[in-house]
Amino acid sequence: MSDSADTSRTAVKTYVPAYQKEEWESHAEELDMSQSEFVRTMVQAGRRGFESGSAEPGSHGPDPGGNALETQVLELLAADTYSWEELLEAVADDIESRLDETLEELQSGNRIRYSGRHGGYTTVDGDDDGD
Repeated sequence: MSDSADTSRTAVKTYVPAYQKEEWESHAEELDMSQSEFVRTMVQAGRRGFESGSAEPGSHGPDPGGNALETQVLELLAADTYSWEELLEAVADDIESRLDETLEELQSGNRIRYSGRHGGYTTVDGDDDGD
């Protein structure tokens, strides 16, 4: 953002399913954030994934674009002190949740399915034996 950027506030309105709003409210409460602050933060975090080749602010090393792990760890540590195990659990829980949501979305979009015969998840279009 440039120094001359307009910092006045304006409303943004969107419509989401009721269950999603409830999830957002619950998550915002867990993070001790207002709903507006939560949505604004999540949108900004999500935008990072769409900015090709952009690095996280202040990120260094071989993968500066990263997957926001550095930011997540810094945010956790800004709020409290964590042991290695606690940090691992905090970031692993986020990965598990994201994987679960992604698998559900892919299944509901009929792009993947769970197949006991194939020993786990498989793509629907890669199903060449017709079952």
